[in-house]
Amino acid sequence: MPIDAGSPQAVAAADDVLTELADAVDAMPEAADFTALDTPRRLLLVHAHPDDETVGTGATIAVEAARGTAVTLVTCTLGERGAVVAPDLAHLGWEQDDTLGEHRVGELAESCRILGIGDHRFLGGPGRWRDSDMMGNPGNDDRRCFWQADQAETTAALVEVIREVRPQVAATYDANGAYGHPDHIQAHRVTEAAVTAAADASYRPDLGEPWSVTKLYWTAIPRSVLQQALDTAKASGEASIFGDAETVDDLGMGTPDELVTTAVDGRAHFDTKIAAMLAHRSQIGDGGPFKPMMDGLGDRGFGIEHYTLSRGVRGPGEGEHGWEADLFAGIEL
Repeated sequence: MPIDAGSPQAVAAADDVLTELADAVDAMPEAADFTALDTPRRLLLVHAHPDDETVGTGATIAVEAARGTAVTLVTCTLGERGAVVAPDLAHLGWEQDDTLGEHRVGELAESCRILGIGDHRFLGGPGRWRDSDMMGNPGNDDRRCFWQADQAETTAALVEVIREVRPQVAATYDANGAYGHPDHIQAHRVTEAAVTAAADASYRPDLGEPWSVTKLYWTAIPRSVLQQALDTAKASGEASIFGDAETVDDLGMGTPDELVTTAVDGRAHFDTKIAAMLAHRSQIGDGGPFKPMMDGLGDRGFGIEHYTLSRGVRGPGEGEHGWEADLFAGIEL
């Protein structure tokens, strides 16, 4: 049975978990050993859980890594409350052993290796904040969870990273966290606050010299693309991430096409993205609910990733929509 989050037993257990994580994190890519300005292109991505880096931005990461861009990934939690789809790993879940977080550190390390991410950090250190679970679930009330995190602390933790790696471009979720997950919403809030604070010379000079991020993006799925994915999933007759939804309006997510500013074509790296997704076996198994779309849409659905520019000047566009094709479009390198 799970123990109460505020009990002495829970605190002792948390200390034990953090000690064990020290070994697990040894497998992760170390913080990049470089002077930030030595690398012309620098990209920061802020994600909530292990596996989020692959689903929405995996192709983009692979494209940028192939270009020699310095890619820094910040993950805000260990994903302790993720739904385990691999039967042989079910015991890791929070209702049983509650060791899923440590396991997912290893999955994330493999994903980073596949995508070519050379610099990964857990916000505040591994295990500092816990997965909050879906909105409305008891995990939201856990004082250790990311949803309950103190904004001053989370902002400072990310400002320190921004001032160290000095990205021209940063990306995270929109204000709804893409689909309403509290950790995604919190990642959005933290990133917006940290990008502002990092540029303010009066804010925490002990965290490094101020740095202004040139362009900040939110990940996006155009409603037209989402409807196509939904239609493909329904036609397959298999269970999918969309459940019983018939239209985009049933999903409560998706970005109006006219608000999308950027489409990164990573179809040449489709196989890399899928391999990175499958590295998260506890969450995705052999494709699980994503499989109908992997098979039906292929690189059309998973190889092109979309964004909305939140801050900065939009670069030159192309194609029928006039969308940017590069997150660095318009930036003088």
